[in-house]
Amino acid sequence: MKSFREKTIKRAVGAVAGVALGMAAMAAQAADTIKVGVLHSLSGTMAISETTLKDTVLMMVDAQNKKGGVLGKKLEAVVVDPASNWPLFAEKARELLQKEKVDVVFGCWTSVSRKSVLPVFEELNGLLFYPVQYEGEESSKNVFYTGAAPNQQAIPAVDYLMNDVGVKRWVLAGTDYVYPRTTNKILEAYLKSKGVKDEDIMINYTPFGHSDWQSIVSDIKKFGSAGKKTAVVSTINGDANVPFYKELGNQGIAAEDIPVVAFSVGEEELSGIDTKPLVGHLAAWNYFMSVDTPENEAFIEQWHNFIKDENRVTNDPMEATVIGFNMWVKAVEKAGTTDVDAVEQAMIGISVPNMTGGMAVMNKNHHLSKPVLIGEIQEDGQFDVVWETEGTVPGDAWSDYLPGSRDIIADWTPPIKCGNYNTKTKKCSGQNF
Repeated sequence: MKSFREKTIKRAVGAVAGVALGMAAMAAQAADTIKVGVLHSLSGTMAISETTLKDTVLMMVDAQNKKGGVLGKKLEAVVVDPASNWPLFAEKARELLQKEKVDVVFGCWTSVSRKSVLPVFEELNGLLFYPVQYEGEESSKNVFYTGAAPNQQAIPAVDYLMNDVGVKRWVLAGTDYVYPRTTNKILEAYLKSKGVKDEDIMINYTPFGHSDWQSIVSDIKKFGSAGKKTAVVSTINGDANVPFYKELGNQGIAAEDIPVVAFSVGEEELSGIDTKPLVGHLAAWNYFMSVDTPENEAFIEQWHNFIKDENRVTNDPMEATVIGFNMWVKAVEKAGTTDVDAVEQAMIGISVPNMTGGMAVMNKNHHLSKPVLIGEIQEDGQFDVVWETEGTVPGDAWSDYLPGSRDIIADWTPPIKCGNYNTKTKKCSGQNF
């Protein structure tokens, strides 16, 4: 007979083995899914824009799972809420990468939120797809930028106003944070390179949520009364746009007098508000819901079927999210793994259909080639496309119009593999400045 001690040891060994088997089973079960992180604000000031992008990722995960998943595994969405709190974005990014062990993250809207999470993704070697237009001056190995760079939105918009509308005087109006300030710095340099004088450029910044536009619009009206065609290039973000456009109407400034071209006003921002004061003003994007193509028709139908609301609009950051998601799936299948380094290299050169009838291509600098469209706001909150590029425009990570940037390129392929390679010194300054 076995002693009591021997029986106890046997039971203990059996218990440990059982725990080990259970942990192995849990690990195997976890490995059966590929985790997709969703890092968008579901509360706070940015929720009105970002919640839709969370829903877009969930739609794509659902659609991909119905196709059988990726690499024979189902996708599992892991959603967190950074609550429009910029430091909290970094905490939630770390949670997704370290605790949840996600394979990829789709998220962020404002540049300050992206700047907040960037060190976390680079430290932990995570993979972020960023779907919103931004100011450029950045290229990270760990980020794919599927929104517009300045040369895919801001510069073409100014060219259109200058060449097609005959604008001679420029108001650069923005919300006071990194995206508008850097974009306007680029635009000011660009305008001056075209011979525009200092006295024909007015620059103004206001805080998030600014509501009292009377004196500023009065200044714009006065600036536009010098006998030269004047336009406003707007990087005003969020709900401050509503009182801004309303005040333009209050002071009798019509779109024919001083047109506004906006970079942060799309279908989602126009949805549910009175668009009468905005009719005739412009927006520059790479996609509009009104574009008539089979791809866009299918996209809108897919969205309405998923969200169960025929009144919900689509917009540019949604298209950028879908493009990024489809590219990631193709890259994972090409690499045969979700390993970040393998997927990062597989992404370069990947192409997928966009919604405007062409192909989106991921370039060596982690930016897309995209068409540029300018739309005129209609009373129903949609856009009538009045101008577009003939083909796609490759995104430029570093501006040609800033002294510190014009000699810099991003190229994540060998032998350079650098986000800010100086073509004159032949040196890399690291991932970013």
